[in-house]
Amino acid sequence: MRIVVAVKQVPDTSEVRIDEERGTLIREGVPSILNPFDEYALEEAMRWRDELGGSVTVVTMGPPQAEAVLREAVSMGADDALLLSDRAFAGADTWATSHTLARAVVKMGDVDVVMTGKQAIDGDTAQTGPGIAASLDWPQITFVGRVRELTQDSITAERYVEGGCEVIRSSLPVVITVLKDANTPRLPSLRGKMKARKMEIPVWGMHDLGLSPDEVGLDGSPTRVVRIMTPETSACGEIHRGEPGELAKLIADYLLGKEGE
Repeated sequence: MRIVVAVKQVPDTSEVRIDEERGTLIREGVPSILNPFDEYALEEAMRWRDELGGSVTVVTMGPPQAEAVLREAVSMGADDALLLSDRAFAGADTWATSHTLARAVVKMGDVDVVMTGKQAIDGDTAQTGPGIAASLDWPQITFVGRVRELTQDSITAERYVEGGCEVIRSSLPVVITVLKDANTPRLPSLRGKMKARKMEIPVWGMHDLGLSPDEVGLDGSPTRVVRIMTPETSACGEIHRGEPGELAKLIADYLLGKEGE
C-alpha cells in the first residue's frame, strides 16, 4: 500500500498580519507551521501503513523553506518526502496547486491513496484535495471522519455531513480529505527526528514534472486575489438585566425595529 499525503506550510494564524498598502499577508518574520489539519491525514495514512504494510510519502509545494514541514512529518513517522519547488510555482491558486501536486503523484507511480487535511488554515477553501482528484480523474471522498476499512482494492469511509454521516465505498486509487475527528496525531519520536535531520529530500521543479509555464503558478491560475483586508468592526451594544419575559420582549422589539428599517 503506497499512500501519499499532501501537506502545506502555513503561517501561524495567531501571528498573521496584513500589509494595508499592498493588501497582502505579511509573511516575513511570521512563524510558519505544518497545516494542523494535515496532521490528521498524516496520522491516518501511517495507521493504515502500520496495519497493511507499504509506505507513506509526504509532499508539499512551496519555497525551499517549506522543507521544514516535510522534515516534521518524517519525524512523526512518514517514510519519505518530496518537495515541489520552483519560482514558476509562485502565485498558484488552488487549481494550479492541485494540478502540480497531481502531476507529482503521476510521476511517483503506483500510488494507491492520496490523503490531505480537509483544508488549509490560511486559505480555508477545502479545494486542493478535490482538485487533485479532478486532475488525476480519481474518485474522491471528502470530509472523512473515519476510515472503516482499507484493502488493496477498496476503501470504506464515513463522510461527515450536516446532520449525520454518509458511508461511502470506493475502489482504489482514491483521494480522501480527513477531518480531525478521525484520530489523534502522534508526537515526533527521537528516532524520527534523527531520520528527518539526515534525510536528503528530493526537489522537483516545473520541468521535472513535464509542466509548461501556463499550467503552473500565477499564469496557470484562473483566480486572482485582488485585495486582502481586515473588516472594520465596531464595539457597541447595550446590556439589559431583568426577567426572562421582559428581556425576550426587548429582543423581539429590537429585531422587529431593525427589520422595519
